[in-house]
Amino acid sequence: MPSYDYDLFVIGVGSGGVRAARMSAVYGARVATAEEKYMGGTCVNVGCVPKKLFVYASHFSEEYRHAEGFGWGAASPAFRWQTLLANKNAEIARLNGIYRGLLEDAGVTHFDARATLVDAHHVDVDGKQVSADKILVATGGWPTVPDFPGREHVITSNEAFFLETLPPRCLVVGGGYIAVEFAGIFRGLGLETALAYRGPLFLRGFDMDIRETVKAELAKKGIDLRFDTQVKQISREKGALKVQFAGGASLATDLVLYATGRAPATQNLGLAALGVKTSDKGAILVDEDFRTSVPSIFALGDVTGRIQLTPVAIAEAMCFARTQFKGERQAMDYDGIATAVFCQPNIGTVGLTEEEARARHGTVHIYKTRFRPMKHTLSGSDEKSMMKIIVEPATDKVLGVHIVGSDAGETIQGVAIALKAGATKATFDATVGIHPTSAEELVTLREPEPQPEASPA
Repeated sequence: MPSYDYDLFVIGVGSGGVRAARMSAVYGARVATAEEKYMGGTCVNVGCVPKKLFVYASHFSEEYRHAEGFGWGAASPAFRWQTLLANKNAEIARLNGIYRGLLEDAGVTHFDARATLVDAHHVDVDGKQVSADKILVATGGWPTVPDFPGREHVITSNEAFFLETLPPRCLVVGGGYIAVEFAGIFRGLGLETALAYRGPLFLRGFDMDIRETVKAELAKKGIDLRFDTQVKQISREKGALKVQFAGGASLATDLVLYATGRAPATQNLGLAALGVKTSDKGAILVDEDFRTSVPSIFALGDVTGRIQLTPVAIAEAMCFARTQFKGERQAMDYDGIATAVFCQPNIGTVGLTEEEARARHGTVHIYKTRFRPMKHTLSGSDEKSMMKIIVEPATDKVLGVHIVGSDAGETIQGVAIALKAGATKATFDATVGIHPTSAEELVTLREPEPQPEASPA
């Protein structure tokens, strides 16, 4: 048999790459990793973690106002961006060290260098060739910006985490969860904020009631929502940015953040030369075992263009390691994956949207409520929450649950467990609520919404 330097070489040490490397080593494999950017990948450095910290920071402006209704005196302390930035950087550095320690403790050899594929069993690591029985590509994704006049004036979410100063005005361009989250962050930190999206309503792919509810709540917070709006060009004039939209409208601002999509980070890895098949968007095509068209090369996480969530990459990595190095074949189950969007208020969602449920099952029962949370009966805020349960009548099975409200991401995790266990509406109804909470609404919804009228023939 051929002799290799390692049993597994992992390119990229984000959440998926680190978990795959560490667990494969635990199962007895000789493992090496390489990373040219930062330990922990997107999530730790320019994604989930710093974003959530920024979301926390942006909430305080509202909390100070809400406190007055509970007897606290008016307060409006000055926000110090540099303090938030420094504390965030310290926390990220701490996490970088933890990730490095996880690899070291598992006996993984790590290279702080760029790695590219040479052939089916060799990688080039900073000019040095290393061999491996199996190679795993876990390089994640990267923000993309379309080509248009003035493109050089915009930033992406990557740069937003390292701004030297926070300007008074900003425009966020995009309609996905990153755009919606950053619009809320900037507005909460005191910026005059606009959000432009080329479509009629943002958060495409989410349940329509979620989309409509978030639209209404963001507008209440003073975010200038501009739908069916396409940026034509951007220019710098008198120290500011002038954004020209298709149709003639314009906007003066100080910062433009583009959150219009992410692409798999597969460029210049050597994939094409080896015959590794990719999609037209650059995602690496893999089978159920994460094997590419080249049998010794595997890929998982965002680079495969599947469900681009950190916990999904980690779960895929566990399946990979167990299958390849523990002798226990395990396929990834992509059904019923819950997710949260940390806009303000939060989104928590699991299962089918109403549109998907009707397409698959025909008639479905919809249980829905909109209400003012108890906190806001004294805070003075007009913020509304929304909860929705989708049920298949024939089996009583809960097909989907969708929440907009404070801590929706925390609430939906427990709901996701119930759906994974096959919960029915009767299960929800038989569960005693926790009072007083918003979450108890999920077990007190008794009457379904009227069925929509059939379209005329």
